[in-house]
Amino acid sequence: MSLTGAMNSAVSAMQAQSSALSIISNNLANVSTTGYKASTTSFASLLTSSSTTSSSGGVKATKSQNILDRGTLVSSSVSTNIAIDGDGFFAVTSGDGTEIDYTRNGQFTVDDDTGYLTNDGYSLLGWPTDSDGNVVGGTTDSNLEPVDTDKLTGYAVATSSVDLKGILPADATTNYTSQISLYDSLGTAYTVDVTWAKSTTPANTWTMSFSNLENSSGTAVTGTITGSETITFNSDGTLQSPTTTTLKISGLTDGADDITATLNLGTAGSSDGLRQGTTASGTNSTAVDISSDGNGCAYGTLTGITIDEDGTVYGDYSNDKSIAIYKIPLATFSNANGLTEKGNSVYSTSSTSSGATYHFADSDGVGSIKSSELEESTTDTNTEFSSMIAAQQAYSSASQVISTAKAMFETLLQAVR
Repeated sequence: MSLTGAMNSAVSAMQAQSSALSIISNNLANVSTTGYKASTTSFASLLTSSSTTSSSGGVKATKSQNILDRGTLVSSSVSTNIAIDGDGFFAVTSGDGTEIDYTRNGQFTVDDDTGYLTNDGYSLLGWPTDSDGNVVGGTTDSNLEPVDTDKLTGYAVATSSVDLKGILPADATTNYTSQISLYDSLGTAYTVDVTWAKSTTPANTWTMSFSNLENSSGTAVTGTITGSETITFNSDGTLQSPTTTTLKISGLTDGADDITATLNLGTAGSSDGLRQGTTASGTNSTAVDISSDGNGCAYGTLTGITIDEDGTVYGDYSNDKSIAIYKIPLATFSNANGLTEKGNSVYSTSSTSSGATYHFADSDGVGSIKSSELEESTTDTNTEFSSMIAAQQAYSSASQVISTAKAMFETLLQAVR
């Protein structure tokens, strides 16, 4: 091995250890970076040989990164900070969603200007859903869009179903009244009086009719009420028929849609709804204790965002309702370590990574989504300091080779003179 070859090997060693130190430095700099994946240095010999002699080729350093390595999950006080407990990546975009990148850095917050869930210029992508959490439009990348928390800033539900329960007095000699509470499509609350009139022929028969539409302040409201029903009970007081009837209110002056509510009277042959029997109200009272429970709600404003383990994004409203608005998918790749790093723990696809396959979170073997949690960096400071010492020692050794080779050159030159 020539002195020149020795010096070349030493120089390549110093260059390789400099690269290693740079990688170590970057790992340590990102020890607190959410979702960061620590890189390692691989060394490969450049030694070439013949059958009888060897010539110095030196060494080269190559950076590698295990993108699938998982960091520890830690709690966060921000509900829109999310982490993946398992495999998979969040889909994000720095634009309108036409160019999709991927990350495990879930440090998303609501952008005040757009309402999007963003992280350092990248918007989280999701599939739009109906209020029950069912994806609308398909589960492909073409249906992904930025998760927009302003999509539904307010929420109200018109009453479409009401359950009635209570006892009608079997010995009634007068009509009785009760009330049903309803909401229209704008969230305005109303009450409707229900009149219960017992028939003598046939026996065990009542007529239910509706009147007196009022708002929550007790003020009469313009509107047309339609619907009435004849209800028959069995001799043991259980409901015979019908099990449902319809109440419709039209012509509301606040501009809301007509209210069409199905009144559930109970199960035939059962006492789980309305029944006839002895009641504490007695025949001296004009009111009867009939309870009603409807599915409508008043108008509520958005108060927060909740993200479930399966990736469903809920809008939480001041009327105590939580409504699904998006589903966050998780992306997997046939070779995730082939992704190209773009910075801030964001990656793009490459020819070696394959395209993304999208899954519902907490299914298909992919991870679940943890709200109010973040994934820590995979940098291990103990490992990095140990690698730093090794790099320093190797660099010093290589520099010593150069010093020795220089001295040997000087000796050679002196001998020539």
